[in-house]
Amino acid sequence: MAVYRFRVSFEDYDDVTRVIDIKSNQTFEDLHYAIHKSTGYNPEFPSSFYISNDQWIKGEEITYLPNQKRIDRGIALMTNVKLSKYIDDPHQKFYYTFNFDRPFDFHVELLNIILDEAKGVTYPAVIKSVGDAPKQFINVVVAPSTATENDDFDFLNEMALNEEDTEDLSDVSDSLVDDTPIKKADPEDEDDEFGGGFDDEEEEYGMDDHLSNDDDY
Repeated sequence: MAVYRFRVSFEDYDDVTRVIDIKSNQTFEDLHYAIHKSTGYNPEFPSSFYISNDQWIKGEEITYLPNQKRIDRGIALMTNVKLSKYIDDPHQKFYYTFNFDRPFDFHVELLNIILDEAKGVTYPAVIKSVGDAPKQFINVVVAPSTATENDDFDFLNEMALNEEDTEDLSDVSDSLVDDTPIKKADPEDEDDEFGGGFDDEEEEYGMDDHLSNDDDY
């Protein structure tokens, strides 16, 4: 049985590569699992191989754990497709996307076709590993809420004030408050200011006399 030797490299991490030997009658699903045995990733995520040309342009798709759209389109399943079906070139290339939700993209290139299996080797076999694969998931740590139970202090939190500062603010605000009761104005005083007081001024300045002498002008 012929053995295919593939070089698998991350598209965005050129220094991380794997070399994998796999039998020609094994499937794309076998290659999928072999890749993630070498990276340490959990392989149980929707993924696809694409038949590719030398420029890594995606062609026909072969998928794993397809969504409904792929099922409706009749995309071939990895578990049903043998590698030998798509090896037409001694340097055949496959573009591989793992986990569509948080994707890693790979270049998978055929390096060699070995005519005979090696004795005692279980295929697929990772024969060379260079570089550490990036972490499968990056955990985002969410800081716990620092809001106090008393919403009255929310504005103080925004100003970065502590409880001692709030006491100082309280002292200042108390000193600015005038506790003297407001005296209600006497209605008679208002009349004097704006109305009734005007007659007194007339008498003081003799305005009655002045008005009586208009004929002089």
